[in-house]
Parts: sequence; structure tokens; C-alpha cells
Amino acid sequence: MTMRVRFAPSPTGYLHIGGARTALYNYLLAKATGGQYVLRVEDTDEERSKREYEDALIEELAWLGIEHDIGPGKEDDLGPYRQSERLDIYMDYTNQLIERGLAFYDFCTEEELDQMREKAEAEGTAPYTGKWRDAEHFEEAKARVAAGEKTAVRFKVDPTKAYTFKDLVRGEVKFPAGMVGDFVIMRANGKPTYNFCNVIDDYLHKMTHVLRGEEHLNNTVRQLMIYEAFDWKAPEFAHLSIMVGSDRQKLSKRHGATSVKLYKEEGYLPQALTNYLCLLGWSHPEEKSIFTNEELFSVFNEKRFNKSPAMYDIEKLKWTNAQHLKQLSDEALLSHANEFLADTELFASQSDEWKLNCLKLFVEKINLITDLKQMLPEFLTQTEFAKNEEIEAWETTPQIASYLKEQIASVYSVSAEQFGEWMNYCKKELKIKGKPLFMGFRYCLTGQDHGPDLKLLIPLIDKSVLTKRLERF
Repeated sequence: MTMRVRFAPSPTGYLHIGGARTALYNYLLAKATGGQYVLRVEDTDEERSKREYEDALIEELAWLGIEHDIGPGKEDDLGPYRQSERLDIYMDYTNQLIERGLAFYDFCTEEELDQMREKAEAEGTAPYTGKWRDAEHFEEAKARVAAGEKTAVRFKVDPTKAYTFKDLVRGEVKFPAGMVGDFVIMRANGKPTYNFCNVIDDYLHKMTHVLRGEEHLNNTVRQLMIYEAFDWKAPEFAHLSIMVGSDRQKLSKRHGATSVKLYKEEGYLPQALTNYLCLLGWSHPEEKSIFTNEELFSVFNEKRFNKSPAMYDIEKLKWTNAQHLKQLSDEALLSHANEFLADTELFASQSDEWKLNCLKLFVEKINLITDLKQMLPEFLTQTEFAKNEEIEAWETTPQIASYLKEQIASVYSVSAEQFGEWMNYCKKELKIKGKPLFMGFRYCLTGQDHGPDLKLLIPLIDKSVLTKRLERF
């Protein structure tokens, strides 16, 4: 089935990774079915919504490879796609419900509403019992509105009716009668509530499916009531599993970075982040753990969603990033490193050839490109090391050090070929073999007893550093 789906963020902050997962699933389903992925901006909160956040959201989604087919900047004839530009539409549908007796003006004060809530909690009665619900007060309410008085509008709920729908993730979901009371659909300031404008937009924008987080599940009963009131067919719903930290609590800042912006700044690859997020609530039919968005277009579908809480594991994300780092082309790897190591003089000051040789040597040992900021000095510039008494006790170690001092003094820089020749000389002419040869060379030149391939590492180290390291002997 061809799907028309949407991601509908509020531009009140940077893109949360939970929102990024929702956007990703909608995008993948649209691509997998030859459908359309719509971006709708829910910006009716004037105090918190900012255009700079909207721009950042679109930019961060694009960085993740998630670009909308339709939405701000890509309007079709069903737009606009910013809710702040649709207020007249919401008011028109509000008035339709009022005229049909399915919604009513409510002039109750906050004090009266508080008293109703307290009574409802104590007696188990309807949450709203104000007089304005009754038809006999409708003309009075209309007159007050006509006189310019501002007031909220409530939807009139049938307290005897239960609702059931089939969720694509959770199966059959039932809402018992009396679960919610008369709820506000239009605030006194003329701004619609989430549940009301959500339904209006999803219907008018012709959404076939609505994928969103589990936290919206309880909103669905109110939305089903509104669909029913207009005699509209509701879209299919899929409420995605909640994302939790290692403590099984809902993911929050205490579990680490939670915005896409921060992961981007920390040097994560976008394809690694989407790869990992994709597996938090969905499983690959071939049980693959590493893939790109494009590779999913032929296999992604709603049948493999999982309703169990998805454990967010930062170490697994780092591992996923490491796998994608290894798959980068030379050009992409160099570009990525230049961006994030620009402030690391040891790396930034070198030629592209040196940089690529360095990256190819260390890429197998890092999770993030920024790991090199600490790793490179250890291998390439450090000259102070703890003593290894075992290696220094071998009589062959000072022999190797003496020979290397002499050879390094005679060259401008060390090549892989020269290094190989030096090791062969010590093996054949000085009769040094096995551990004393390999560990002796490594200890003399790097101060370590293990590490990357010496033939590839040593040419990366400046002659002055090698000389100073050999002065230990």
C-alpha cells in the first residue's frame, strides 16, 4: 500500500533522538511504498516556537538523510504545512462542531474547574460538570462571545461510548467509556489544542498512516472522537515503542546526549546514528545490524515493529559508528577527519597522503573520529614512558637502540621500506629473532609493548620524536 505519512515536530528546541527515530520510520515507510513523506510544523505555541528551531530541525533531518517530499519550502495544494498559518481553518471546524451541538463555549473560571476536578476524583464522576455543556445555555454563551468575550471551546464527549482501534504495533487497543471528560479543543486565545488541530491536519493533508511515540497513545481516544464527529475515516495508527536508558527509565538528559545536534558535534556519522536508531523498535528481516537508509527501502515495513521498550545503549551506538567509519571511502574519511580534527595541529598540519596513511592505520581502533585527539599524541609525539623492566633487561634491546640511533640520524624521514630493511638487518646480521626483535623494536621506537603495525606507524612519526625516544637508551 502506498503511504502518505508525516513527521510533525514542534519547533521549541533541537531535534531529540526520539523525534529523529519517528521521522526516520515515517521516511523509510514512504520510500519503501513509493509514497510521500510530509513535514508539518506544529508551531502554535507562540512563546516557545522559534523559526530558528524550525530551520535547525530541517537542517538536522537533512544531515540524517531525511528530506521531506512535501512541507515548508516544498508546498503542494493541500498546504500550508505550518499550523500557525492554518488558524482560520481550525476556527472554521470549531464553529461547525459548536453549531451542531458537538462542542460548546465554556466560561467556567479556573476556580470552578479546580472544584470540578476535585469532586470528580473524590466521587468518580465526570471531570466536567459545568452548566455551559447544557443546550439551554447555548444562546447565552453565543451572546457573550458576540459581545467580544474570549473563552475556551470544549468537545462534548459521550460518557457512555467506548472506543477500539487496531494499532500496527500493539494490536487491538481499547478505551473504556468514561475514560476522558469534555476536553478543550480551542483555547481562549484562539489557538487550537494538539488533539484537535492534529486531526484536522491529518485529514486535510490526506495522511494514510500516523506513526508516533508511545506517549501519544492515550491521545488517540480523543482524536477518534473528533474523527467520528466529522464522519471522517481515521488513518491507521502505529505507536512506536518507548526508548529507555540502562536504568529502564524513559530516555532523558541523564542518560547522555539526547539531541541530534549534540551527536553531530561529537563527530558521529549520520548514517551510523540512523542505523542505530532504526533498530530501536524495528528488526531487519535478515537480522543485519549494519546498513544504510537506502539499503532499507526494499525491506522496511510496519510488520517488524516491536512494542517492547527499546534499550538505548551508547556503547552500541559507538560500535555502530565504528563499523560505518571503516566503510567510508578514502575521500569521505579524509573529509570527516579534516572537519573534526581541524583543531589538532599534529593532524591538521600534515599532507593529505600522511593523513590518509594515519587514518587507515588507526580507523580499526576507534569508535569516533574524535578519539584520535587523544590517541595520536600517545603514538606520535609522546616521549616519556613507564619502564618495561623485562624488555630493558634483554641484552638485545640496547643493541637495537644503538643501531636505530645510527640509522635514523642518517635519514630525513623514515619510510616503510627503510624500516623493513632495518628489521631484516637486525634479524640476519645481529641474530635477533622472535619477541626480542619485534617487541624490542616497538619498545625502543614507541615506548609500548603492543600497538599498530610498526611498518605503517613509524613513517608517521617525526624524526625528532624517534630520536628523543631512543635517547632513553
